[in-house]
Amino acid sequence: MKIQAEALLFDNDGTLISSLESVHRCWTRWAGEYGITPEEFARVELHGRPAAEIAADLLPPEKLPGAVARIEELEVSDVAGGVHLLPGTRALLDSLPMDKWAVVTSATRVLAEARLAEVGVRPALLIAADDITRGKPDPEPFLLAADKLGVDPARCVVFEDAPAGLAAGRAAGMTTVALATTHDAAELSADFLVKDLSAVSAQATAGTVEITVAG
Repeated sequence: MKIQAEALLFDNDGTLISSLESVHRCWTRWAGEYGITPEEFARVELHGRPAAEIAADLLPPEKLPGAVARIEELEVSDVAGGVHLLPGTRALLDSLPMDKWAVVTSATRVLAEARLAEVGVRPALLIAADDITRGKPDPEPFLLAADKLGVDPARCVVFEDAPAGLAAGRAAGMTTVALATTHDAAELSADFLVKDLSAVSAQATAGTVEITVAG
């Protein structure tokens, strides 16, 4: 299957990289520090959501600033050995001109940059939680990325592993490719579904990127 596009927009965790081990360690420690029971913590969805939203589900408003700062501190300090590239990431990114792709993440800029640096990925454009007022599933993060790249949203392809991110891509009017790396395929609604980025290749020519999706 072929897709013609002008820009590729990648979620980070679960799409380009995996930091699940680090996330589990850090949030478990954080929950213990703030007296959150395992039962309370288990009811909250962690993946693909900004830390501020997760904390707001668990703590009163007066505790949020310190709690959000604390989880960022824990996660930034835990990137060494806790982050690795997912299959296909390196080959796909290396095939793309730097001005044809961006990373769009729900993490803060400090955390996203730390995780990407750990695996040697340095995007020219990174849209992080700090840059927006409404996170995924709102389309704002992807629309901002398209605007920064100077590309019509309809000419962008979103690569995401989380239902909220795919919903954001659809709401932005973009083509969506779901990766079954962290969720069951049945939970993912997208134009295309792949196991990971090893099923995707790309060739850039004269301002356009031709994306091949295997399967």
